[in-house]
Amino acid sequence: MQKRLQDIAALVGGELVGAGDLMITGVSGIKEAKEGDITFLANPKYLPLLDTTKASAVLVGKDISFPAKPVIRVANPSLAFSRVIELIGPEKIAYPSGVHPSAVIGKGVTLGKDVSIQPHVVIEEGAMVGDRTVLCAGCYVGHFSLIGADTLIYPNVVVRERTLIGSRVIIHSGTVIGSDGFGFTMIDGKHVKIPQIGIVVIEDDVEIGANVTVDRARFDRTVIKRGTKIDNLVQIAHNVIIGEHSILVAQSGVAGSTELGKYVTLAAQAGLVGHLKVGDGAIIAAQAGVTKDIEPRGMVVGAPAVDHMKFKRNVANVNRLPKLIDRVAALEKKLEEPRK
Repeated sequence: MQKRLQDIAALVGGELVGAGDLMITGVSGIKEAKEGDITFLANPKYLPLLDTTKASAVLVGKDISFPAKPVIRVANPSLAFSRVIELIGPEKIAYPSGVHPSAVIGKGVTLGKDVSIQPHVVIEEGAMVGDRTVLCAGCYVGHFSLIGADTLIYPNVVVRERTLIGSRVIIHSGTVIGSDGFGFTMIDGKHVKIPQIGIVVIEDDVEIGANVTVDRARFDRTVIKRGTKIDNLVQIAHNVIIGEHSILVAQSGVAGSTELGKYVTLAAQAGLVGHLKVGDGAIIAAQAGVTKDIEPRGMVVGAPAVDHMKFKRNVANVNRLPKLIDRVAALEKKLEEPRK
């Protein structure tokens, strides 16, 4: 789809600087863009790329000028670019409504209006699927699970029994929701399994990446609250509670019965032991190993994790050690010299 630059500026509510009749034919990143594309600049560290990008126009922040190329100034270039993609980017995949003949639907299953049940989906007895929800090829929905409206579940996702999933949820391929929690006790020298009879609750507007595991509770519920976004390869153990609008980045893990507040950020490969409380707005840095509760809006780094300011001081002190060692050696040498 082609659009004039002035029409794009009107769409995003931006200030156009340059030729409004320029035709835009595609969207791309600032490094990959070619002539005819529009791109965006959100991070100041990429400013030098304005001189080299082949894009025909750029969405930029309100404080940026670039006379060599048409720009549209907006408050949030990244958000504006998302709207442009919806306008002139590739068309969204359309999933036809209806139930594919190869799908297996159990007794007492309730399907909402305009659902799309793709090839080789299995929906077990007593499950419910809400209006306009899409279950892509090879998905499994266990007994008595409930999935809300306008939810998209990509191929080969497993939703185990009695799981509750809200509306407008997105779950990517390979994820398992409701697997047994890792619960065993040692009896007579053997690990004996403890039954995991709780459920998983995923609230509205959650997105879960590929190959994520969310364990069912031993009792009661494992809960991912509304608006939370989870990256690929994340492990969430039994009875964990993830607060609203939190972010969990790739390869992070949360052990059993730990509770995260609202707007928590858990960076890549961070790990939390069980039975902790993490306050609202806390930030846990990449590869941090958290063993203690974190206060609201706290920021921790390292393993074991400590306050980020303390971590910086520790690193600075370690970097001073070579000079300190040389100084101590010089003092020792001086003390060993015979007195005159």
